[in-house]
Amino acid sequence: MSSKNTIMFEGFKDSQLDKKEALVEIYTALTDRGYNAVDQIVGYLTSGDPSYITSHNNARNLILKIDRDELLEEILVNYLGIEKK
Repeated sequence: MSSKNTIMFEGFKDSQLDKKEALVEIYTALTDRGYNAVDQIVGYLTSGDPSYITSHNNARNLILKIDRDELLEEILVNYLGIEKK
């Protein structure tokens, strides 16, 4: 290969995180540590403070990869049983 050619390097892309799978992992990590997982997740969603989520099993890093507004929107749409427009 000639040194005049430029090689394109594609960096590692974060795989699209399945929100439900991530929440199940986060829930499990919280319950493993003895927390009320629902209360802790609600605390995080309402405040944005990641300290509500344990770092056990990488749960805190997982929750930070999920956009809070998108997650709340999905939860509301699902709860109401409506289709997102």
